[in-house]
Amino acid sequence: MVLKRLFVFSVSYTCHNKVKLRSLRMVAFRRGLGSLSAAETNEATFKKVLIANRGEIACRIIRTAKRMGIRTVAVYSVADSQAKHVKLADEAIFIGPSPAIESYLDFEKILNAIKETGADAVHPGYGFLSENPKFVQALEAENITFIGPSADAISRMGDKLQSKRMAVAAGVNIIPGVDAIVTDVDDCVLVANHIGYPVMIKASAGGGGKGMRIARNDQETREGYLLASQEAEAGFGDKRLLVEKFIEDPRHIEIQILADKHGNVIHLNERDCSIQRRNQKVIEEAPSVFLDNATRETMGQQAIALCKELNYSSAGTIEFLIDQRRNFYFLEMNTRLQVEHPITECITNIDIVEQMFRIAMGCQLNIKQEDVKIDGWAIENRIYAEDPYRSFGIPSIGRIHEYKEPNHIEGIRCDSGIEEGSKISMYYDPLISKLISHGRTRQEAIEKCTRALDSYVIRGITNNIPLLRDVLSEENFRTGRISTNYLPTIYPDGFKGLSLTVREKHKLVAVAGALFASNQIRSKSLINYSEFRKRTKVREDWKLSIRLDEEVFSVNVSDGNGLFKCKVNANWLEIDKNGINLAKSLLELEIDRERDIFQIISKNAVGDYHLIFRGNNYKLKILTQKAMDYHGLMTKKGENYKVNKLKSPMSGLVKSLSCTEGESVVEGQELCVLEAMKMQNLITAPSNGTIKEIKFNVGEKVTEGDVLIKFE
Repeated sequence: MVLKRLFVFSVSYTCHNKVKLRSLRMVAFRRGLGSLSAAETNEATFKKVLIANRGEIACRIIRTAKRMGIRTVAVYSVADSQAKHVKLADEAIFIGPSPAIESYLDFEKILNAIKETGADAVHPGYGFLSENPKFVQALEAENITFIGPSADAISRMGDKLQSKRMAVAAGVNIIPGVDAIVTDVDDCVLVANHIGYPVMIKASAGGGGKGMRIARNDQETREGYLLASQEAEAGFGDKRLLVEKFIEDPRHIEIQILADKHGNVIHLNERDCSIQRRNQKVIEEAPSVFLDNATRETMGQQAIALCKELNYSSAGTIEFLIDQRRNFYFLEMNTRLQVEHPITECITNIDIVEQMFRIAMGCQLNIKQEDVKIDGWAIENRIYAEDPYRSFGIPSIGRIHEYKEPNHIEGIRCDSGIEEGSKISMYYDPLISKLISHGRTRQEAIEKCTRALDSYVIRGITNNIPLLRDVLSEENFRTGRISTNYLPTIYPDGFKGLSLTVREKHKLVAVAGALFASNQIRSKSLINYSEFRKRTKVREDWKLSIRLDEEVFSVNVSDGNGLFKCKVNANWLEIDKNGINLAKSLLELEIDRERDIFQIISKNAVGDYHLIFRGNNYKLKILTQKAMDYHGLMTKKGENYKVNKLKSPMSGLVKSLSCTEGESVVEGQELCVLEAMKMQNLITAPSNGTIKEIKFNVGEKVTEGDVLIKFE
């Protein structure tokens, strides 16, 4: 409270200096104290804003609105009745069933919520109705302000064909392709051959990586056309596709812009979004390690030229692909707030959501191009509810029963829409949160992000932290040698998890031994507490065998003088006992004067320990030496009986079926398509065989592990 009072006091003496004022705003923004209210800036603003979205972006918008003194209205579906954004808002309105098409995409229900609450403006966030020109027109008809661009701008940039034509008119570099919509699958193959493989098949009305497929031959073109058109229709209500040349091994770099209604346009430098899976971003950073000042300026000026050609106003992003020679090509324009906008906020000290509110209200930009600097480095990790060991991320659903964000680390910002007890639903995007780190240098930002990922506690659902943690430690990423092909290049056989060094294995095994010893001491103290208290110095020794994967380690643990001395095989390690608390799930331990973070998933009396170390899960078996000898004599479980069944790899909706009972199929043949979290997933035959029974119908919901098809 004292700090907040000092902040407000200092602002009253600096209102004449816009640059200094904005700096103070951002300091408060980073500390979570807030920005200036409308009363303090003497600017007119909205009284009440409805956020037509959910999850983390709804929470993010609500925070800035509250700092500006604007009341907020949340909307929610059945699945989101207990959601975090509902609790944060001043008011909340129920808008229908869980499927987005019946709630968040139904703008008649959104309009009814606006009328019911008396909101005078709507912020759409990203996704859902954020780039729907009909929604904007409906708002205009009701005299409600849309906090975003005009319906005309959205319509022009939402159509990939029109956007390319406007880019040409504005003098922006474009990707070679055919200036027409493909009419059917045969036309798609014809166009692909005309351009030359590889090609990108993409939804004309698409965005966010949906409705996009890379094809390198005619067969992939046919499959890509069907899947991309289905995704486009499901995600955007428009299945039109176009085809263009696929730029090999490029970087995905985008320019953030701000444009007011008075003709002023500036860019806020770039973001590098090259680490992707299935054309969706996973890790973003700002600035880009690849750009030089000349390229940055040229890209920025082309982005501004396109906005002026479009007569654009609001925040927006122009996305480019850039090859290894720094030749760049226009990809698309996102006429909305981007998921990754926080990293731009960190390096420019500008609250982009606040600027969107101001622009929509008719205020002029209070920032000039020369005011925009690059302050340090920022990295964003998208934390998804998905299994990274399966195709870099098969969606995971369920309830989160333990959740702790690493907000205690300086320079870390966590934008989330969930909390302990939240449920990850099959109906929406699997994003849990965005973990953002900000440092003076790229290396510092990486180190902060790594520590934060190690400290992030998420229990109840599978998440992609193991993959993110491994990428941040990988040499090519650390030296900036990245592209949109990074994941398949670094992990050609898929992500298999971290490969521990000998030293790291010894640390993990030593910690497991120390935890076992701590548990033994605690058990003895509970059994005979009075005798335990009389002992002025506790000293015991344990001779253990610890199995990690298929490797068995001989471990001696000695207890005394505030340390556990652990001999792993022939190597000694010392662990500070002060960091060990068996009641906590997160432990930060000093091992040989090096600090490492461990998470305890579970432990039991028979020596089964489940730990997380450096983002990865490890199950260890801890026994005394004699018990381990006996354990080795026990009969091993046989292999599971192999049944001739195809099980669902994820929860989702069956969109199509491509086989019949009695049909002979070959390995890799398409059998059905599942839609999960707005993505189409092709399910193929695991081997040659004959279909005996199909256990589902098109349109049915299935859960992970359900039997889909039985074979002879």
